[in-house]
Amino acid sequence: MIPATAAMLAIGDELLSGRTKDRNIGYLAEMMTVAGIDLKEVRIVGDEPHLISDTLNTLRRQYDYVFTSGGIGPTHDDITADAVAAAFGVPIDEHPEAMARLSAHYTARGLEFTDARRRMARTPEGASLIDNPVSVAPGFRVDNVFVMAGVPNVFQAMLGNVVESLPAGKAIESVAVACPYGEGDIGDPLRALSKLHPGVAIGSYPRFDGERFSTEIVLRSRDRAALDAAAAAVSAMLAGKASGATTATPG
Repeated sequence: MIPATAAMLAIGDELLSGRTKDRNIGYLAEMMTVAGIDLKEVRIVGDEPHLISDTLNTLRRQYDYVFTSGGIGPTHDDITADAVAAAFGVPIDEHPEAMARLSAHYTARGLEFTDARRRMARTPEGASLIDNPVSVAPGFRVDNVFVMAGVPNVFQAMLGNVVESLPAGKAIESVAVACPYGEGDIGDPLRALSKLHPGVAIGSYPRFDGERFSTEIVLRSRDRAALDAAAAAVSAMLAGKASGATTATPG
């Protein structure tokens, strides 16, 4: 079975200025791995309607799912819903169920349901809601696009509801192998092993403890037997180097 693919579009000037440090990309990546969905691409764009719409159209045509974060709050620069509507070429209006949820939420707290707060009920025509158990204001789905809040705990809660609704794929398994050598010492043999084990992704990640370089080798695959075979081959390669080992050098 060919695994489903996904992309993420993180939206907000604050991300590009560095004022806000993104905490949603890594969380989405972890959730996609568990769900057996291949996250292929992540893009970050500012609060520019045409840029959001154009990028979204590119991603939604290329991947099975697109997840967005940011820009669905009550302020004037929360323009994601409008940009999504423009991308799909549909009008935008207040969603009756979203209006009901928000009205009840603010009425129960003795707060005015202002025009700014009503903005959070606006969705493109044909959208279905994504529940928000944290702060009520919902996200929404249009076709294969899932639009969610940028606040990390709200994004995580919304994403949990979304992932539960998606067909489960076969999760990727991983094995980490500690390597006492720098990447420059093992690059050639790892390249050869990658060709011998095409069903396994083999990555190397440099480490430095203040005195010497080492490498963590991480192998990933949906095929457990292939993963174990590749891990054994890596371990054998390292054992073979041990007898002639010299001081490791970086990169």
